[in-house]
Amino acid sequence: MNKDLTVGKPDTLLWQFCLPLFGSVIFQQLYNIADSLVAGNFIGEKALAAVGNSYEITLIYIAFAFGCNIGCSVIVSTYFGAKQYKSLKTAVSTAMITSGAVCLILMLTGILFCSSLLNLIRTPQEVFADSKLYLDIYIWGLPFVFFYNISTGIFTSLGDSRTPFYFLAASSVSNILMDIWFVAGFHMGVAGVAWATFICQGISCILAVTAVFRRLKDIPHTGKFELFSWQICRKFASIAIPSTLQQSFISVGNIIIQGVINGFGPGVMAGYSAAIKLNNLVITSFTTLGNGVSNYAAQNLGAGKLERIPQGFKAGIKLVWILTVPLTALYFAFPKTLLLFFLKEASAESVHTGTMLLRILSPFYFIISAKIVADGIMRGTGRMVSFMIATFTDLILRVALAIVFARTSLGATGIWCAWPIGWCVATVLSVWFYHNGPWNRQPKNSGDQT
Repeated sequence: MNKDLTVGKPDTLLWQFCLPLFGSVIFQQLYNIADSLVAGNFIGEKALAAVGNSYEITLIYIAFAFGCNIGCSVIVSTYFGAKQYKSLKTAVSTAMITSGAVCLILMLTGILFCSSLLNLIRTPQEVFADSKLYLDIYIWGLPFVFFYNISTGIFTSLGDSRTPFYFLAASSVSNILMDIWFVAGFHMGVAGVAWATFICQGISCILAVTAVFRRLKDIPHTGKFELFSWQICRKFASIAIPSTLQQSFISVGNIIIQGVINGFGPGVMAGYSAAIKLNNLVITSFTTLGNGVSNYAAQNLGAGKLERIPQGFKAGIKLVWILTVPLTALYFAFPKTLLLFFLKEASAESVHTGTMLLRILSPFYFIISAKIVADGIMRGTGRMVSFMIATFTDLILRVALAIVFARTSLGATGIWCAWPIGWCVATVLSVWFYHNGPWNRQPKNSGDQT
């Protein structure tokens, strides 16, 4: 069901809109968590290390899909808020065509340079073959990843966050069952983990794209819309490229960090792989809620209601901080219990590594969540330069300090200490950019809250 985010109380709107998004990201992360869980428990620690090692490279592909999702979502949200339905449909078809071309290029690059990427991050020989096998299968499923992300971006831009949730819930549960079936039942090893994800992503993608076309058919417009528009493509690119660069450079940074971690051996690699999945579950949850704020901001920008944007920012902060309290408490108090879900025969080194990472990062979730909400406003209103400055500051600090600290007496623990420093500095920048936006110079009008 489509929902207009330009009318109604922002707190209520964002709660209703973002809670299904949060549910969606939980199930989205289950894809990767299930892969690691099954690999660690049914195959072994080296298999978990291989899947975790490959995961850092798959994040680059996900970054491009995420960028296309955000680009499409912001442009379509703006047209939806302005009630320009003909342009909305052109924006959808333009985003689909452009994203398909990007996906094809990435597939060719991945097929040709998979081994080179694994060598670049210093993948140990004992996990190299499994890492490559997992990646080879994943790359062939990239069209499913891309078009599913575009479809969910369209749904959320129309104010519908429930439909993507239903698709993800069904496909993620299926993925867990197929992981176990292929690995424990058919003894397919890491290949079984990869094929289970491939099949479930494919089914969810086909269903989501079909539902999108049916939804768009019900939106009225006059005259025939263009299948492709270079003007809209440029608008799409102006949002998608910075968003992709953000995620890509973060992924590249993580690959560099992964290379540093690999130098400490399979025990540290396995502990990091398990803990980073748990950490990414939190960060991705925040990012998804930030995307909801982006849709809210874009619709209100299209409707010319800038005075509602600060209300949305405050509502977004409340939402992420309510979520942060239990997650921080859980990760800080019970890290070993959570890690053992991934590590059936855990070594002392892997458990110590994962515990230190979670206990160092979790208290700073309150800070990084505020940055992500501010970033959501930046993206939704097209202020991408400010968004990029804050993002790259975080990345550069984290990577540089991780490399330096790893060479000190802190060892691997020094790598985890770099995260909070980058988060704190970047959050100050993002919030400062938000407070200097034109929406904070609008006259207050309490009548717009209802």
